[in-house]
Amino acid sequence: MSGNNLVLPIVLWGRTAPTHCISSLLVMDDFRTIITGCHDGQICLWDMTPELKICPRAMLFGHTASITCLSKASACTDKQYIVSASESGEMCLWDVNDGRCIEFTKLACAHTGIQFYQFTIGTQKEGRLLCNGHYPEILVVDATSLEVLYSLVSKISPDWISSMSIIRSHRTQEDTVVAVSVSGILKVWIITAEVSKMQDLDPVFEEESKPIYCQGCQSISFCTFTQSSLLVVCSKYWRVFDAGDYSLLCSVPSENDQVWTGGEFIAADKVIIWTEDGCSYIYKLPASCSPSSKHFRSDVGKTKEGSIPPLSYSIADHSDKQLLICPPVTCFFFGRREPFHKLLIQGDSSGQLSLWSIPETSQASSQALQVSTTISLQEAFDKLMPVSSGIIDQLSAIPGKEQPIKVTASVYIPCQGRLVCGREDGSIILVPATQTAIVQLLQGEHMLRRGWPPHRTLRGHRNKVTCIMYPYQISPRYDQRSLVSGGVDFSVIVWDIFTGEMKHIFCVHGGEITQLIVPPENCSNRVQHCVCSVASDHSVGLLSLRERKCIMLASRHLFPIQVIKWRPADDYLVVGCSDGSVYVWQMDTGALDRCVMGITAVEILNACDELAPATVDALSHSAVNLKQAMTRRSLAALKNMAQHKLQTLATNLLAADNADKGNLPKYSHNALVVQAMKTNLTDPDMHVLFFDVEAVIIQLLTEEAQRPNPMLVSPETMQKSQAGADKGGSFLANKIFKQVKETMKETIKEHLLDEDEEEEEEMRRREEKSKSLSLLEYNLTMDTAKLFMSCLHAWGLNEQLDGICLERLGMLRPHCPISFGLISRGGHMSLMLPTFKSHTEYKQSRKLTLSDIVGKGTYGVSRAVTTQHLLSVISLANTLMGMTNATFVGEHMKKAPARYMQTSRRLSCKNSSSFSSTAPCFPACI
Repeated sequence: MSGNNLVLPIVLWGRTAPTHCISSLLVMDDFRTIITGCHDGQICLWDMTPELKICPRAMLFGHTASITCLSKASACTDKQYIVSASESGEMCLWDVNDGRCIEFTKLACAHTGIQFYQFTIGTQKEGRLLCNGHYPEILVVDATSLEVLYSLVSKISPDWISSMSIIRSHRTQEDTVVAVSVSGILKVWIITAEVSKMQDLDPVFEEESKPIYCQGCQSISFCTFTQSSLLVVCSKYWRVFDAGDYSLLCSVPSENDQVWTGGEFIAADKVIIWTEDGCSYIYKLPASCSPSSKHFRSDVGKTKEGSIPPLSYSIADHSDKQLLICPPVTCFFFGRREPFHKLLIQGDSSGQLSLWSIPETSQASSQALQVSTTISLQEAFDKLMPVSSGIIDQLSAIPGKEQPIKVTASVYIPCQGRLVCGREDGSIILVPATQTAIVQLLQGEHMLRRGWPPHRTLRGHRNKVTCIMYPYQISPRYDQRSLVSGGVDFSVIVWDIFTGEMKHIFCVHGGEITQLIVPPENCSNRVQHCVCSVASDHSVGLLSLRERKCIMLASRHLFPIQVIKWRPADDYLVVGCSDGSVYVWQMDTGALDRCVMGITAVEILNACDELAPATVDALSHSAVNLKQAMTRRSLAALKNMAQHKLQTLATNLLAADNADKGNLPKYSHNALVVQAMKTNLTDPDMHVLFFDVEAVIIQLLTEEAQRPNPMLVSPETMQKSQAGADKGGSFLANKIFKQVKETMKETIKEHLLDEDEEEEEEMRRREEKSKSLSLLEYNLTMDTAKLFMSCLHAWGLNEQLDGICLERLGMLRPHCPISFGLISRGGHMSLMLPTFKSHTEYKQSRKLTLSDIVGKGTYGVSRAVTTQHLLSVISLANTLMGMTNATFVGEHMKKAPARYMQTSRRLSCKNSSSFSSTAPCFPACI
């Protein structure tokens, strides 16, 4: 897919919320948005109201490892940017308002802490990101380009930095960075405007280095209330230092084997400290730590530990915490402008956010402070009415149970328009992708049909299906009938996808199948007809689909398998395990050539990278390679962008036509791609529908030109269609239609009128064969356009237009809020959660009806999403208006069984908004 195609995602989340094991927290300065990063690499945006009500809005995808830290990346409220970092060294700059990825990079080092610093040069304000982590320096990164500018380096005892804080002094006009290394040495750097003008490679050395004996430092906090105190929290104690000469003022050890993980000043004389198990405590500092007291610094120089400050409040005691997989993440934030809340926020491994509002005046109390708000992703999903649907919920409902059977593995086959879904009960369902999406998202007469859409069920696995693969989609050397699935029952089954027959069962593994892989093209002839299976018992097998037997089983690995690579020239299969060991197997003989560890193992894996095949991933054909983010544009800018796209499309069409004059030019992009995704291996699949707008338009026009009626391609018809398109506007659809007409008219005539008898006979045989094996007769492209237009239309804005769309055009109204997505720079993606309703209500300050949510509310979520939707709707509508006989009422709907047609007629009598089964075509309606 071209890097600047217009691709729009729509996501079907299902009723089970995605796993969100929280690893980092951030609250924006306006206290309207909470950002959480998780161990699986996703970022969740939560909206918060002034009444402290929280609701999840969207999830951001792009990181491949656990999120280690989050930080704001701008100081102004109109441009709300954040930066995220992961364990693999990735850094991403996000726009919080619409979820766009603005910039991204990858460094060789992983950050564990980022702090934003803004300074003024003349009249311009610039932002910097100060990063510390698993490296012996502090990196200063440009907050806009994510480029490393320079570094803060240690002359004395260089070591990793545990934590740091920026001290902004109004008295000296010199800002300083105070950090503590893992060995317990405090270091100070001075950062001023002059430092920003230094050359890239010029390091800045520390001004002071002082041992404070704080090993295991967890956090450093500067008191903004007095600007004279520094709080250092270690795992076994916390201490308060004077920010002037870094003298020790107070030291408090932990009790009852508690492990402190962080702390913050909540007032001039109060601190809040939290522990690893999620408990938090508020302490009143002694008079020796308060600059306004006459006893200030009275304990400096004493060898004994300072007296333990009185405990004001305890928050989230042990009895309140459930058993969690990972320690919870706790952070404190206070509003520097209205609202002036003081909030303690905690996120745990179950995806739950808990929020406490800290009172301004508090007396010592033995009772715990009550939680103000608590919410989790699953709780938000459970409150949805109507519930969020999955891709085949209508076929997975179990009588007497609320939850349908979960989908655990999926594969989409674009050439057939089929979606194959493996479920937790071991069954496999084959459905037409567009039809099942229409059932889930849109209302109409199909909602009254039991078992709709027509489907096929394959039964053979005894338990959950873990992986499904259609080998022919990856390489044409495989039989197009073969479908391969693996399950928890240790088996790999080969199916005939057309007849549903089970061809063969491989039972060679001693654990559940975790992965199915296709070998590269340049392997031996025997291996080329195999699939590689990986199992949880640390074994790898080569299963021959042609010979129906296992030709190699490698089962001597001691640790779980992480990566499979190939060396076809040497007949080697290379297996990388989680402990760093690498096993090299001979494929033809099944013999273990060698086993290596350490640096040599890494060299072997790197050597195989050059020969490893590029796996065909559906996302690579739809969304991941999209490089151009849609930003705010005026109408003129939209038209200019459309003209640029037209030139590219015209060039592609002309090149295809010149390359092969005997056949119609084919557009290789898929109008619709269904990609199964999951945030964690334990989650059921959620499905994202990727619509390629340009591919839909070109397929519509190509099918229009290929119709067997010569009248459809006559000059008069072409001229009439062009006039109708010109009347609708000279936008994307009109220009593409003109190019299609000019480049394909002669070829179409030859193809339709001068085709020889042998080609006709073979085509007839192919059509009969596919007809006997197909699940349903329908126009895939037209149904895709119907689904797309029905989802994007702004329902509720114009009731008269809504009636025309329903009754005459055959469009369908959504019966639930649709979760759209936005693909931005580098394939990073934001997906709206089905709970975005409260976000829309908050922006419009009123209660919304279901019609408002699916129409008006959708267009109020993001300017970038609205821009994409408007461009797509205008282009596709102009295309349909320019076609001769375009209609959204397919032949399969007209040929429905009599009992269904009677039901639909009764429904039409009761509800005038129901669409007619004989809707006219687009030009006649518009």
